[in-house]
Amino acid sequence: MKKLLFLFFLIFNFSFLISAQDFYAIDTIQKIEISFSQSNWDYILDTAKQGSDSYTMSQWVKINGVQFDSAGVKYKGNSSYNPNNLKNPLHIELDHFKNQDYMGFKDIKLSNGYNEPSFVREVMLYSIFQNYAEAPRANFSQVYINGQYWGVYTNVEAVTNTFLNNRFYSNDNTFVFGDNGGCDLRYKGNDSTLYYTPYTLKSSYGWKDLMHLCDSLKNNINGIENILDVDRTLWLHAYTNATVTLDSYLGNSKHNYYIYEDHNGRFNPIVWDLNGGFGIFNKADNGTPYTVSQMQNMIPLLHANDSMWPLVKNLLAVPMYKRMYIAHMKTIMSENISNNYYYTYAQQLQAIVDTAVQSDTKKFASYAQFQSNLTANVVLGPKTVPGLTFLMAARETYLNATSEFQQVAPVISTIASSDTFPLINSNVFITASVSNATAVYLGVRYSVMERFWRKWMYDDGLHGDGAAADGVFGVSVPVTGSEIQYYIYAENSNAGIFSPVRAEHEYYTLDANYATLNAGQVVINEILAMNTMTTQNANGIFGDWIELYNTTSNTVSLDYLNLSDNGSTISKWQFPAGKTIAPNGFLIVWADKGVSATEIHCDFSFSGAGEQAVIGYA
Repeated sequence: MKKLLFLFFLIFNFSFLISAQDFYAIDTIQKIEISFSQSNWDYILDTAKQGSDSYTMSQWVKINGVQFDSAGVKYKGNSSYNPNNLKNPLHIELDHFKNQDYMGFKDIKLSNGYNEPSFVREVMLYSIFQNYAEAPRANFSQVYINGQYWGVYTNVEAVTNTFLNNRFYSNDNTFVFGDNGGCDLRYKGNDSTLYYTPYTLKSSYGWKDLMHLCDSLKNNINGIENILDVDRTLWLHAYTNATVTLDSYLGNSKHNYYIYEDHNGRFNPIVWDLNGGFGIFNKADNGTPYTVSQMQNMIPLLHANDSMWPLVKNLLAVPMYKRMYIAHMKTIMSENISNNYYYTYAQQLQAIVDTAVQSDTKKFASYAQFQSNLTANVVLGPKTVPGLTFLMAARETYLNATSEFQQVAPVISTIASSDTFPLINSNVFITASVSNATAVYLGVRYSVMERFWRKWMYDDGLHGDGAAADGVFGVSVPVTGSEIQYYIYAENSNAGIFSPVRAEHEYYTLDANYATLNAGQVVINEILAMNTMTTQNANGIFGDWIELYNTTSNTVSLDYLNLSDNGSTISKWQFPAGKTIAPNGFLIVWADKGVSATEIHCDFSFSGAGEQAVIGYA
């Protein structure tokens, strides 16, 4: 009996560990089981897909052993779906019929590996792009339907309200899905009905905002940064071009993206459906398929002169944006292709999924083709799927020989600040040594919820930059918050460069703090001891409290300030980091050893035997 109990304990804990893992951890394979009561479930899902696109209620869905009754299931996809496929892409909506979720996720999107012998392109493309912009995560899953192994699927994070909250800190603004062909963002006039067919509005309102974006792209490109996150857009264009990912805005269908308007009023592009990347989908212009050679030699400025792609043409018509775009593409190639990282990464991903693929009898290619497609072309019917290295090694050679890649960019070095820990409400100089530049900018903001603003940097000897014309550029930055986030961008007439190279997605930080207080700036205004009936705290308890008063006309920080009931042990309790008092404001500290998310509680209380309250630095 003891052995059985111990075995049960091991099984239970193993199941718990599996379910407790990150659902999109890239080094794991998720197990997803679906049970339908109907034996003809495939026919039912096909009928729904070709009709109302409705969900079919399952008996249950299990994710890593955790069961969810009555989950909604349907087929998804465009070119990857076919009623004759043995394995079609799936969309599981756990909460379609019942309110339930797995680790906070309700929508599960599963790609079927259509025309993808290597099985790793989609996971790798999502993973790498997260270095440059906000993007869904992805990993592998093994799917079982009515007890039968249905094969390996790519498990892609759905772009839902949860995704928007996690990346953009809101989810109730205009949200549009460019899922149909022709989502080109051309301005068609101010009649919203003209936009209904190609676009899907995911929010409760927003057609007017979408029209404003299209209008701005056409008629107000100089003000486009007020309505569009241009940097994220340039990263997306650079990535899809560099990796020959044409089942995107860049390809002939101009689709497979979301745009979400953040609380700064700017639309952010979000990449979607990368299963056609690295040359699987091969239509870029009028629908005529590119050969492998054409994809290897695809120009870096594809559609830069084509009015049917205004999100490319009109942005790249701005010289600075064009230079930024090429700088981003160079970074992508340097960090992932030139150093063969993509190939090593693909091998690692194949090692994770190898056994699962080998036993997948419904895959679209053979196991031998799975093994060979990292390097060699694979023919699937009328289609040639390029070998990963066969495509990208030649593409690297081609791009490096283009005039755009051969232009010499400035060199940025020795980035510094005049104060390594500046005070809030002061100013700090940020400097950088830059050569071969005609213009140098500082991109700056104070939190991840803000947009970056560019400021000119000067080499005139007047901006903390040392001597004039010494190659050191500087600018004064007001310190208005506890952190400054910044990057450097420099350019000449031919090329640009960022530091860090992944900006604006990555950036430098400079921490700041309030000045320490002088005597009398914060005083103890009132004390209530032995409180048994006067005032209750948020927990409904009568507790002692101390009221502090800011005697100044400025916000003051309580960082490193101590509070004690004994003048000889001033370090008894220290205020939590980040606490402030508004100008001429008051703050209550409960002296009751309590805990609250909304109030401040210190870890001592008054005995009523003549104790004192003191504040100061230890």
